[in-house]
Amino acid sequence: MAMDWELIFKICNTWIVPFWLIIAFASRTGLWTKIAFFGGVAPLSLVYAILLPLIMAGIVDPVGTQEGSFQSLAGVMSLLSSKGGATIGWVHYLAFDMLVGIWIARNADSYGIHRIIQVPILFFTLMAGPLGLVLYLIIRAFLGKGEESGLVPR
Repeated sequence: MAMDWELIFKICNTWIVPFWLIIAFASRTGLWTKIAFFGGVAPLSLVYAILLPLIMAGIVDPVGTQEGSFQSLAGVMSLLSSKGGATIGWVHYLAFDMLVGIWIARNADSYGIHRIIQVPILFFTLMAGPLGLVLYLIIRAFLGKGEESGLVPR
């Protein structure tokens, strides 16, 4: 089965942008957070959940029939070396980075960290997920007005 990986990549990459803008600039009421989660994270997770088994089985991308696996570096490199593998790898990043971004935004609000500080952190989370998360945890340790240690997520 032939897949247009470039199209899937572009759709997913474009799809997530409005939800990042919601998290960065909209009210953090339950409604907006639900829109960001169910509109952004959930559909990308569904795309990933559908395509991963198809790739692993070699149905939509030949990498699944080669040495692709999660058991070794060579296996992961094989999975990511094809257009399909790279695309679903990217979709994985988009979905999880958005989930982390939602958590950061809500957590930062609960610690009283101003949006002016949150927006660059959310940008780093979008561009390089774990970097944005570690920046947030460091900043929260110094600026957070909560009772807990800034190094422990809640």
